[in-house]
Amino acid sequence: MSSTDKELGYRVHAHLHRLGIETPMQPPLPERQVNSLSMPPVKNANVKEDIEGHVKEILNLLHLDLRDDSLIKTPHRVAKMFAHEIFYGLDYANFPRCMTIENKMKVDEVVAMKNVLVRSVCEHHLQPFIGVCHIGYIPREKVVGLSKLNRIVDFFCRRPQVQERLTIQIAATLAFILDTDDVAVVIDAEHYCIKLRGVQDPTSSTATSKMSGKFLTSPALRAEFFSLVRG
Repeated sequence: MSSTDKELGYRVHAHLHRLGIETPMQPPLPERQVNSLSMPPVKNANVKEDIEGHVKEILNLLHLDLRDDSLIKTPHRVAKMFAHEIFYGLDYANFPRCMTIENKMKVDEVVAMKNVLVRSVCEHHLQPFIGVCHIGYIPREKVVGLSKLNRIVDFFCRRPQVQERLTIQIAATLAFILDTDDVAVVIDAEHYCIKLRGVQDPTSSTATSKMSGKFLTSPALRAEFFSLVRG
């Protein structure tokens, strides 16, 4: 069984687009449609080779000697990293398989997962930001395997991002897949565009949150969630 589900991915893409919280991407091709949902553009078959060529141009502009044995493979390595590793989340064909099951246990209280690894790249300077994500939801008719929460977080991390958008994309996707409004997402991360450049502050971190449903309207439930993830 495949570990990805592109049909679900395209539905999630359309849902985020309708909400106005999708990552800025080039417009979908009009001829690419499934169930009347716009699909992301087909990747250029030579995308890795094209990236490699552009990286080579940049390094040449910086007066680096690409004949050196330490640098000769750098354009290839960067192209492979961009296309297959840190930016694979730009292609919804890579969206993780997230089969839900009936909530036969009648779980009606918080399901919380804490310290989910966040590894993403700031879209402003293409510098990494790294931290943790805490997730909570109250099931209705559906529950999902816990590892799928990690995979959803990782998918949306694997693209140029801003932490604020990443937080609400994860929350909206979980609400969409689980068919529940009761979702909480908190991310705490350190940004290397702050640590290494600009203000060069090595000590600060950034926290963002998205609360919806009962997590937004009930202070007691919100406090319970924070107690669970901080405990």
